[in-house]
Amino acid sequence: MRLGVLDIGSNTVHLLVVDAHRGAKPLPAFSHKLELRLAEHLEDGGRLSERGAERLGGFVEESRQVAEDKGVEDFMAFATSAVREAPNGEDVLATIKERTGVSVQVLTGEDEARLTFLAVRRWFGWSSGRLLVFDIGGGSLEIAGGIDEEPDVAVSLPLGAGRLTRDRLSGDPPSAEEVRELRRHVRTEVARAVGDVIRYGAPDRAVATSKTFRQLARIAGAADSGAGPYARRSLERSALPELADRLARMPAAERARLPGVSEGRAPQLAAGAIVADAVMDLFELTELDVCPWALREGVILRRLDVMP
Repeated sequence: MRLGVLDIGSNTVHLLVVDAHRGAKPLPAFSHKLELRLAEHLEDGGRLSERGAERLGGFVEESRQVAEDKGVEDFMAFATSAVREAPNGEDVLATIKERTGVSVQVLTGEDEARLTFLAVRRWFGWSSGRLLVFDIGGGSLEIAGGIDEEPDVAVSLPLGAGRLTRDRLSGDPPSAEEVRELRRHVRTEVARAVGDVIRYGAPDRAVATSKTFRQLARIAGAADSGAGPYARRSLERSALPELADRLARMPAAERARLPGVSEGRAPQLAAGAIVADAVMDLFELTELDVCPWALREGVILRRLDVMP
């Protein structure tokens, strides 16, 4: 079966077309995305602006047409924190459904954590034992841990790199005081979750997904994308304090010149590094393996699991 999955995230809206059947690895066939940065289209009160809603609707319609052109048999669309938290999010999605015929499922933060965990489990396999998984998105940080395909614990915190940049870092580069206050805030929020997560047991393998972690690992010396998805990539705790400090002192344009960093993601990378540093320190992790599969793949795998 050829499946199409449209991921409406806080930063990017991404259509992924895969060839898949139950019990087999999904094979990417086509990718189509737009850096819409929905979080930047929020008005007072967190409502999606009319322009943001219009652009989103237009891309959903375009993606539906692309999926049809690519022979997709089953088309799914889901949205995460930017739409989930917008007071008018349901109205925007209702308008999109009327315009395009596409019904968009809004995932909870815990749903995101569970589905990302499923993707990581399938990628690394049962031999990895107890997994602890982290994903830094644009709007939220997801944490999940467990021994099976369904995690024992799934937590979502409002610590996305885009959200923190928008709400707490005004300068380019931000002031030392803003960085200090952001670091304190992030560590307070992460520390509250540590006990709930580790009470199930220490992980045999700690894993990171998401563009933020991949970019940090690349800057720290991990293999580039040209090495392929099976190249082992990791992020070491020893590299993060200095890296987080260096990124916070750089303007976004300078960050964008670092290896693996896109212009669109550069403004929020300093906040992402502060979150990554807090996670590794407070969970006492020396290394994170970087997994190429994340939420989109988890959605696909769950869909395949329930196919007749």
